[in-house]
Amino acid sequence: MSGRYGFACAYLACYLAAEVVYVVLSRPGQAALTAWASTSVAGPLVLSAFVGPGYFLVWPVLIALALFGANRALGNARTALVCVAGQVAGTVVSEGIVGYRVQADQLPAADRYLTDVGPSYVVVSAIVIAVVCGTWLARAAAVLDFAVLVFGGHIFAGLGHPDVSAVGHLTALVTAAAGVTLILARGGRPVPAPRAG
Repeated sequence: MSGRYGFACAYLACYLAAEVVYVVLSRPGQAALTAWASTSVAGPLVLSAFVGPGYFLVWPVLIALALFGANRALGNARTALVCVAGQVAGTVVSEGIVGYRVQADQLPAADRYLTDVGPSYVVVSAIVIAVVCGTWLARAAAVLDFAVLVFGGHIFAGLGHPDVSAVGHLTALVTAAAGVTLILARGGRPVPAPRAG
């Protein structure tokens, strides 16, 4: 299973490992890890997709619902490529807007250091893959995942006033859709399921 679902297994395992590390740290240690992993204007894109404080039971389920269906549909390399592109584009665009607004004195300088962590840009990217290329079961799981993120997580709240999270999620979604479109246009068919027997 790990070969066919290698990217999904690896990402989920890394996320769970980071979650365990986070839980065993002291409160100051947790704050330091979150600040270090944050993709704020002043910070690097290092671990943000692996740190999701506060939702220890929810994120692993949402990751699994989206990534395993996406991974089955496009395979390891293409799923990883689309998800990483969504994560990076969502971060660069949303943080770029914050950086510009700080420079233009539309936001306080402290906004350069906003905490921005979590696997949601990766999950949104995987949802796009699963909906476009997945089996009916993968599509149903992805739609459920998306509904939880939109209605429970309010991932698009704040689009009217370029909120970091909302802009990042929209950018990740559009980037993933563009990536999947390019893959399919270049003849990259979804990966067929292995035949039994």
